[in-house]
Amino acid sequence: MVSRATRLSQFLAANNPVTRITVDEALGSTPRETGTWMLVSEAGLFGTIGGGQLELMAINTARNLLKSGEKDMVMDVPLGPEIGQCCGGRVKLGIDLLDRQAIDDLIAGARKDDAALPQVYIFGAGHVGKALAEALSLLPVRPILVETRQEELDSSAADVEKRLAAMPESLVDEAAPGSAFVVLTHDHALDFMIVQRALARKDASYVGMIGSKTKRATFVSWHQKEGGNRADCDRLLCPIGGNAVRDKRPPVIAALVAAEVMAAVLA
Repeated sequence: MVSRATRLSQFLAANNPVTRITVDEALGSTPRETGTWMLVSEAGLFGTIGGGQLELMAINTARNLLKSGEKDMVMDVPLGPEIGQCCGGRVKLGIDLLDRQAIDDLIAGARKDDAALPQVYIFGAGHVGKALAEALSLLPVRPILVETRQEELDSSAADVEKRLAAMPESLVDEAAPGSAFVVLTHDHALDFMIVQRALARKDASYVGMIGSKTKRATFVSWHQKEGGNRADCDRLLCPIGGNAVRDKRPPVIAALVAAEVMAAVLA
């Protein structure tokens, strides 16, 4: 998986000089929050401050700054009909030409952000597992696809971390605090062992298992017979993905589960 820090380093190596647009102040309804930034070179872009016409104006201004030789400037933009947007808020943008120190600080910050990304363990690289790995690969999390079968891992095209494990339940213990666990292996008994281990992690942000209400009831009964606490099962989502959409195609289930996971890990 190519990290954001790596992509940023590659962009900066290929583009020089570069300006940075930063949302210094966001009042009222605005496309992005204070602190959001993007980079602009003569021919390239990295990131987004959002906002359609606002971003287009900012990009043009940043490129004009590159030509002018100025070091920095400020834009104060009301998001109203005069610029073709109806957000109703107001945005103050800072635009500055990056020097070596600023570039080093950006890369260091991106590495720190990458390290802090929530981990999402996907147990099982079947059809839904593969689709979920692809969906999560586009989001600000660190997906980890776990399988007992090498051929299934190899057949996944998702740009995520992949781990072959003879005892996948053992990986639960090494997960970072706040991790999410999505369990959808080819073996119900294995699902149960992984879920039980995940529920033992009181710091888990999400524990979900693919299946039906009947499968959930069977797990709860097994969990209690194994000495588990019935109250722990209240934290288990099964079925996953909600019941508002009845479509059971793997990419649809993956999209619904990805939304569930993101709501949990970013809460």
